[in-house]
Amino acid sequence: MLNYRDGLADMPLYDTREQDWNIKVNANESNIGLPPLVEDRVMTRLSRIAFPRYPNEEYDLLCEQIGEAYGYRRENVIIGNGSSEIIEKVFHAFGGNQEHRIVYPSPSFSMYAIYAAAADATGVPVPLRPDYQLDVEAFVQQVNQSQASLAVICNPNNPTGQILTVEEVEYIASHISCALLVDEAYAEFCEHSVIALLKKYPHMMVARTFSKAYALASCRVGYMLAHEDVIDMLAKTYMPYHMNVPSLVVADTVFQMRTEFEPQIQMICAERERMQEQYQALTGLTVYPSHANFLLIHYAQAEALNEDLIRYGIGVRSFGKAPGLENMLRISIGRADQNDEVHRIIKAFVEGHS
Repeated sequence: MLNYRDGLADMPLYDTREQDWNIKVNANESNIGLPPLVEDRVMTRLSRIAFPRYPNEEYDLLCEQIGEAYGYRRENVIIGNGSSEIIEKVFHAFGGNQEHRIVYPSPSFSMYAIYAAAADATGVPVPLRPDYQLDVEAFVQQVNQSQASLAVICNPNNPTGQILTVEEVEYIASHISCALLVDEAYAEFCEHSVIALLKKYPHMMVARTFSKAYALASCRVGYMLAHEDVIDMLAKTYMPYHMNVPSLVVADTVFQMRTEFEPQIQMICAERERMQEQYQALTGLTVYPSHANFLLIHYAQAEALNEDLIRYGIGVRSFGKAPGLENMLRISIGRADQNDEVHRIIKAFVEGHS
């Protein structure tokens, strides 16, 4: 019998296998793609890559560009294979044994609990209020009582879409002494960021991604800004040449041309508000206010509705019996025609079962 590490058999597997959906709105990806001007520039730069060479200046160039955009230096930036890899490395850097506690809201990004276990740390979930808002004072109290090594918040929160104000995040930062990671994967959809707080609170970190607003989920690129001492320590958890050149080149191009994505982002936000109103008008559905590119919907027959959507080739995220997310569906915001088709099928099902 093979002797695996303790706890590995008990860790859940995040299964990413999918069927071929007619409409895919289950992973909060962009259903729009790259703006044509950006795509042309990307293809030109990809054609010039020296494929036999390991990554070199491409990594530093992207770090410098990101740092400059936010008023920081290259030393304040680290890049990973999606912000998920960076978050995993943060958990490893501040984990290491069961005495190291990592505190995070629940429900939130499902990988936090898995990353904590993988880092041999003790995960400490803090339940959200019934309206899915985080009780900031209760969170701070739990962090301090636990003598946590790391506190994590997802802002806007996935999968609820709720948001903490800059003032609320600063309250947390100013009332705890451990490391604080703010996961801003969806920040572009609310024009709301706490990156400026990094100058005041050196124990803070802010992670962001190219996978959502910038339509680069296939490239797997994310970044984090933090104090240079934190970046130096975190860099020790990575293997050499951990990023590939094509992804770095594409991300660099997209970041240079990020203003080209503003019409898309505005459209997604407008569609989010439109669809929230339409779903809220259906009897039996509760739609939670969202500041991201998705909507969380409660419906008593959510599983049956999900099966009906699958029958039509539509993929949404069903949470089954996940604690705090019972009878919930998360629907990503796609193009207007996709949103209308998903709504049409949901409306027909709800009206037929009311």
